[in-house]
Amino acid sequence: MTITAPSEPSEKGSAAGSRRSIVFVFLALMLTMLLASLNQTVLSTALPTMVGELNGVDQMLWVMTAFVLASTIMMPVYGKLGDLIGRKGLFLTAISLFMAGSVLGGLAPDMGWLIAGRVVQGLGGGGLMIMSQAIIADVIPARQRGRYMGAIGAVFAVSSVAGPLLGGWFTEGIGWRWAFWINIPLGLLALVAAVFLLRLPKRRTAPLRVDAAGMALLAVAVTCLILTSTWGGSQYDWGSPVIVGLIGGTLVASVLFVFVERRAAEPVIPLQLFRDRNFNLTTVAGLLTGVTMFGTLGYMPTYLQMVTGAEATVAGLLMAPMMGTLLVTSIAVGQFVSRTGRYKWVPVVGSLLLAGGLGLLSTITPDTPVWFICAHLAVIGTGLGTSMQLLVLIVQNSFPLSQVGTATAANNFFRQIGASLGLAIVGSLFTSRLMDSLSRRIPAGTELPSGGGRSLTPELVHSLPEVLRHPIIDSYNAALVPLFLLMVPLGLIAAFLLVFVKEKPLATTIDRT
Repeated sequence: MTITAPSEPSEKGSAAGSRRSIVFVFLALMLTMLLASLNQTVLSTALPTMVGELNGVDQMLWVMTAFVLASTIMMPVYGKLGDLIGRKGLFLTAISLFMAGSVLGGLAPDMGWLIAGRVVQGLGGGGLMIMSQAIIADVIPARQRGRYMGAIGAVFAVSSVAGPLLGGWFTEGIGWRWAFWINIPLGLLALVAAVFLLRLPKRRTAPLRVDAAGMALLAVAVTCLILTSTWGGSQYDWGSPVIVGLIGGTLVASVLFVFVERRAAEPVIPLQLFRDRNFNLTTVAGLLTGVTMFGTLGYMPTYLQMVTGAEATVAGLLMAPMMGTLLVTSIAVGQFVSRTGRYKWVPVVGSLLLAGGLGLLSTITPDTPVWFICAHLAVIGTGLGTSMQLLVLIVQNSFPLSQVGTATAANNFFRQIGASLGLAIVGSLFTSRLMDSLSRRIPAGTELPSGGGRSLTPELVHSLPEVLRHPIIDSYNAALVPLFLLMVPLGLIAAFLLVFVKEKPLATTIDRT
């Protein structure tokens, strides 16, 4: 069966063939995307106070990395199972797991519980993003999909402004734990919307053959890779037995994974995906974009609080220029692609803008005017909005509907690998450089308050006498800002790769044969 889009841009390409059914589906997906994206941003402004109160500044990176790592491992699993058995049941499972993790995080008495809650959140969060993107491909032809992808990018942008503001408001008012509790009513609403609004095409009934070996090896490889990037050069020397063992584990698990996937009946990441040039180019570019995006988003609000003295809520508001430009460009690009069918050079320009914004951000100092920092963040947001969602569309347009979930998940998997590496590497370097800088800059004969550098919160730092406050602020600046310059080449490489994307005509039909 082939569903044809009308000559005028319309949403009548769904299985039910009606505008109303697509609107309902899209509302449910938008709500779920809000839940997923809000989770990644609401903690950013609450993070310094959260880890300070739980005596875990030195474990700060794990609060972010644990979620991204768990969600990364689960993405291909959700994608493959969704293609095999349908997406609705998996969608509901993902929302439920995400809510369970939120409860654990909200009740956390220490850093161990907090990180465990983030892992459970990640097990569900990996499905929220993948299922939403794949469900859109189930009901909307690629030519019309650009505007919907743009709207999803806009949801991410809105949540990226609202999240830090909410996180700051919670931290300064009813407490940072509400950064987790807010997910419960949103999650319940998403569950109800998914149950009653999602009407998806039925999958053919066939024996379910799960690639358990491939999934297990994938989890081992990703975990070893992230632990290597997190611990190498900070907690352990690069030549230590632990790091050498993790590197070996990554290589061995990766080789075995390829061996298993070549023989699996239903591989979790089919190797045939890598025969498509567009898939390879956009996947690598997405990985590099993930490193830069999460390396910036994860730690910039902390910098704004510690260095500029901004309160948590204000720090969230200062991220608005980045997300505002992401919102505008994401919607504009989606409309442009749906109207013209042209897309090749748009993400190339976006990657160049991303690199330029990172270069500008690497020049800031404690004396840089705040509006100047916001202008640099706006450039980064423009670059992300111009490229991020289009990479997914290019991948989906390269494969038949029966493989869309798997291809989307595989592409997002490698982007999340980039996110994990960005959070882990930037976080590890930031933390180790910060502790080293504090030890060198704190004047001899003076001591930090109880708990030392592990218990620093923004309020505490800016209440300290000048002899301690300035060295701490300088340490935060010296620890983070040079890392932005190190990420500039990643944006340039992504732009270079995307030049070679083949601009295939966007499909105007949905073929369910």
